[in-house]
Amino acid sequence: MTRLVLCPGSRSGPLAAAAGLLAARGDLELTTAIDERSAAFLALGMATACGRAVAVATTSGTAVANLLPAAVEADRSTQPLLLLTADRPARLKDCGANQTVNQEQFLLPVCRWVGSGAPKGLASQSPDALLDLAGEAWCRCHGRPSGPVQLNLPFEEPLHASPDDQASLQGTSWQRLNAKAASGSLPGPAAPLLDPNRAGVVVAGPWRGMAPALPAYQQALRQWLNRTGWLLLADPLAAIPAECSGQVDGWELQLDRLELTPGSAVLRLGPLPASRRLEAWLQQQAGPQLLISEGDPRDLDPLGMADQWSGGLAAWWAAQDQEPAGALPLDRPAVTFEMSALLRQWLPLQGAINEPALAHWLPLLLPPELPVMLAASSPVRDWLVWGGLKAQQRRCYSFRGASGIDGTLSLAMGLALELGPLVLVTGDLALLHDSNGWLHAAQGNPPLLVLLIDNQGGGIFQQLSIQSAQFDRLFAMPQRVNPLALAEAYGIEGRQVACLEDLPDALDWGLAQGRPALLRLATDRQADARLRTQLRIAAQNADPML
Repeated sequence: MTRLVLCPGSRSGPLAAAAGLLAARGDLELTTAIDERSAAFLALGMATACGRAVAVATTSGTAVANLLPAAVEADRSTQPLLLLTADRPARLKDCGANQTVNQEQFLLPVCRWVGSGAPKGLASQSPDALLDLAGEAWCRCHGRPSGPVQLNLPFEEPLHASPDDQASLQGTSWQRLNAKAASGSLPGPAAPLLDPNRAGVVVAGPWRGMAPALPAYQQALRQWLNRTGWLLLADPLAAIPAECSGQVDGWELQLDRLELTPGSAVLRLGPLPASRRLEAWLQQQAGPQLLISEGDPRDLDPLGMADQWSGGLAAWWAAQDQEPAGALPLDRPAVTFEMSALLRQWLPLQGAINEPALAHWLPLLLPPELPVMLAASSPVRDWLVWGGLKAQQRRCYSFRGASGIDGTLSLAMGLALELGPLVLVTGDLALLHDSNGWLHAAQGNPPLLVLLIDNQGGGIFQQLSIQSAQFDRLFAMPQRVNPLALAEAYGIEGRQVACLEDLPDALDWGLAQGRPALLRLATDRQADARLRTQLRIAAQNADPML
């Protein structure tokens, strides 16, 4: 463990003192945060970027309850997160003692494991027992699937060591753990085979593996596509390499043209992209479907059509027939065409800002190596539909394990602290929901540019067939908050972007800041909902021979 996020508290005083000693020695990167809910999402963002658990330390009581939203997301997105929760000793439980609750049960349903220190307090445990507890927690975080782990740690009085005691510990040689992350002691089932010489298609959904495993995944995908000549329908979150063959430009708009040969195979990687049209298209396919996850043995097929294997794409490819094909399959799907060229005509970089245009032009205007985080509502769906090849070839993140807007800004801050420059594309409600995430700017000044699509409420609901005379009040819920003024209160610089022509210069300004900054892009959610419908009709009627 190299990173820890520390929240304030008295019962957690021993954890704070230990973290401070380790940070002073350079053995730990320490971040402090006053909001436990935001802190947990910050840690989850960092853990996702680096591929190993980041710890969050809190005091007892409701502080622990605030960890639940991030723990839920870590569980569903299979990312490691270590939650260190200080507690009262057993003698103070269930007797009306202050700030004492059943916190050891709050996170149990979503954690890979919940461990506890000695009921009398950690001071009563031997060093070996403490090391075993820590090692078990670390291994469980990084198991298969990886995910959140809670260590509930009772502390007895006295909680706060004297300056002399802390000074005496400063030179102590701390034993380090070299715990081997367990992936399960029992071997899994053999990798299922697919015939690489038959016709087929790859559907690459959001990548949910551990960061260190990504290069092997990408290499296996490249090799399978080169071996088979199959088409690739890739989600922007799929983390595919730009040079992958078979990529279909704007495939979500062209599904009606992708009529596979009867019996064609479908290789599905990870969970489904956020497209109901794709779900309907997959349900029409009669050939075999194989779904491969990166270590998650849970059922990931809401369609109930695929065989599933959790051993990861790299291991699966190693078990396949890798001999070069004599000839690519003759029966290929119907012709598709370069959708991006049409979108550039239909969505010129001029005039009033609209969300489809933003989704199309941002992947083109941003530096190609710059990662992007997409809020788990309209932005992630718009990039899938309107972004084109440039959107799916960029490293994009979105925390869609539970598809909530919880912690959006804090997650992006965590990613930027670990990765460096990052762009967050978010809606106004998601940003407001986690406005305390701006507090993390004070530590490390992560180079994060936030692009706020301000459509005065929940724009995604405008795209649903909701009929209500009180639509705004019951669904969209516009808020009377000036996002630029709110950001300024946190010490964040921001600018208003007036029109699409101003977008390139605004992006240059924001990326040059080298610290958190905000660009507000006002849109009309009602007009954009109509525009999306018009664009889909145009794409359906487009002539692929042009």
